[in-house]
Amino acid sequence: MNAAVRATVRVGIYTGAKVYFVHEGYQGLVDGGDNIKLATWESVSMMLQLGGTVIGSARCMDFRAREGRMKAALNLVKLGITNLCVIGGDGSLTGANQFRKEWATLLVDLVKAGKITDDEARKSSHLNIVGMVGSIDNDFCGTDMTIGTDSALHRIIEVVDAITTTAQSHQRTFILEVMGRHCGYLALVTALACGADWVFIPEMPPDEGWQGHLCRRLADQRARGSRLNVIIVAEGAMDRDGNPISSEDIKKLVEKNLGFDTRTTVLGHVQRGGTPSAFDRILGSRMGVEAVMALLEATPETPACVVSLSGNQAVRLPLMECVQVTKDVTTAMAEKRWEDAIKLRGKSFENNWNTYKMLAHINPPDTKSNINVAIVNIGAPCAGMNAAVRSAVRIGIIQGHNMLAVHDGFEGLAQGKIEPITWTGVSGWTGKGGSELGTKRVLPSEYIEEISLTIAKFNIHSLVIIGGFEAYMGGLELVQGRDKYEELCIPMVVIPATVSNNVPGSDFSIGADTALNTITSTCDRIKQSAAGTKRRVFIVETAGGYCGYLATMAGLAAGADAAYIYEDKFGIRDLEMNVEHLVQKMKTDVKRGLILRNENCNANYTTDFIFALYSEEGKGIFDCRKNVLGHMQQGGTPTPFDRNFGTKMGSKAVLWITEKLKEVYRHGRIFANTPDSACVLGMKKRALTFQPLAELKEQTDFVHRIPKTSWWLKLRPIMKILAKYNISLDTSEHAHMEHVINKRVSMHAPLMKKASPPTKHEEEE
Repeated sequence: MNAAVRATVRVGIYTGAKVYFVHEGYQGLVDGGDNIKLATWESVSMMLQLGGTVIGSARCMDFRAREGRMKAALNLVKLGITNLCVIGGDGSLTGANQFRKEWATLLVDLVKAGKITDDEARKSSHLNIVGMVGSIDNDFCGTDMTIGTDSALHRIIEVVDAITTTAQSHQRTFILEVMGRHCGYLALVTALACGADWVFIPEMPPDEGWQGHLCRRLADQRARGSRLNVIIVAEGAMDRDGNPISSEDIKKLVEKNLGFDTRTTVLGHVQRGGTPSAFDRILGSRMGVEAVMALLEATPETPACVVSLSGNQAVRLPLMECVQVTKDVTTAMAEKRWEDAIKLRGKSFENNWNTYKMLAHINPPDTKSNINVAIVNIGAPCAGMNAAVRSAVRIGIIQGHNMLAVHDGFEGLAQGKIEPITWTGVSGWTGKGGSELGTKRVLPSEYIEEISLTIAKFNIHSLVIIGGFEAYMGGLELVQGRDKYEELCIPMVVIPATVSNNVPGSDFSIGADTALNTITSTCDRIKQSAAGTKRRVFIVETAGGYCGYLATMAGLAAGADAAYIYEDKFGIRDLEMNVEHLVQKMKTDVKRGLILRNENCNANYTTDFIFALYSEEGKGIFDCRKNVLGHMQQGGTPTPFDRNFGTKMGSKAVLWITEKLKEVYRHGRIFANTPDSACVLGMKKRALTFQPLAELKEQTDFVHRIPKTSWWLKLRPIMKILAKYNISLDTSEHAHMEHVINKRVSMHAPLMKKASPPTKHEEEE
């Protein structure tokens, strides 16, 4: 929430508006006085890394009554405030909308009572409202992610990781209860991210006779050699008749029927606290910018809107449509239309549910498909690779395939370092960093003959390549080798996994989120190390090759003053301007500066050069320190996002391969040589799509190993504005009002059309 507050204040001031803090939520709006204070640029400094909200929040009974709202209106009119930005859950946002609807009549009553003049009423004749959804439950329809959800998942996963180590030592069953009274999002994603045996969510109660099914499932997992069982329960879990299912009930059931040593943990308010994750800070900052834009463009005719994120696009949605669909979910659940409830929660929720169901509830078939699928890791290791391998292996086994693990990259493929990999062979892999299969940077071109011989020897019918830019290059080389070696005419899919996020064909790659959180938390510590000292500027070098993704995103998340990257060229004038900017900043009461530099942003302006320049120019005003982050950015436990993303990518890749193999099977053999039989699976704007490797060649700068265009470059102006640079913000790409879409669900409410027809790939997803 603080990131959103900070962005709203700073962008508001940047556009020339006066921005006020309302302390203590609606209560502060009703009480007025000192609760409504003018905000300054400096007043939101150093708050990105704080959890909770610095302006306070309160549940307010007074605002629910008309006289309370009348007092609030009076306070706003007296200060000439006609734009309100509300950050909260659906209750707060519904309240805001009601306030807006009544605004005109509230003013009439205030004039009648002689509390405001006709002139004051005229000046404030209309109230604009924009909402940002802050709720850890992610229970608001129309938004992929609400502010706070990712951070809550970080807290939960920390606990799960800690618990699983003790449970494995003792062979225990663990039942973990997470928040979510009416929404199972946290429980569902946690279950996916830790490979739980069972999840209870309110949207989809278990079938009749679930008690027996659950016990069979746990016993089955033990028989397969698993030392621990994990069950995730949302606090609002219930059975088909609406009776609550508590963690205690499940514990008694397991102990009575199976005699397993069982423990329960209720997480409670731990989930709301702590430092916000990098994702939440960037989300909050982007939403704050979009909220100010939406307010400035609002007219009395536009409906109150919420700003939110769909994929990586900022979107605006009519507030009441979102509230309506959120209510429709509750209705669907009350009417026991469970399938509808899941669909109404949105595409991402539905995908999570389907992936979980497949990984946890389907037993491998007795009939085998006689297909051999090999999985290989390429390039530098990164967090989340193992999650992708695990889900690819398990989905493959469910499809009846034989799964083969290739050790040590393309070199291992050439040398035949291949062995079958089983269901239990990958258990516990989601939470492991690095690459369990082993990985190398070697490209296949020098081994192409040996590789084709290995493929023939092990009778490999398909290849899943997980890795960074080398995986993409290697895939291209294998495709080029198809002319000469028929063995390479098999379906192949590349899953981007690299901290650099530089693979063409995907907006995100597995591992980048973990690296980003590492950089962000390190920058927090570095900034804090200067607390209480004189003025200080830190210069931090980040990884990423020539790709400026990490430097830019960490700049947004940690509140940097500048981020130097290769894609956004800079020269001596820019450096001079940045130094001068810091000199000015140090004259205020902000005493710290943070400069990020991508490792390859410029061959001559090295980290040492920039450090020397800032040290010389800052003499007597500030001193400098430099940090090169290095390999710590590649390690670490995968974040919830990378576990979940890896799991979905692995599963999607193998399902695609299964379909492809049916297409290319002719006359008793597999022969695939069309461009679309070798693809990169990537996240594009709002959907996971498969793009032929050959088609992506045009979009690639091979010299610098980066895509020719990058979506995140559009976020750079936001970082500069938040650092108080007076640049022009290109709003040509701003979000237009869209509508909440419910595909395939017949609802009682009339549905709205989506602004643009979905593309072919979106349809596929």
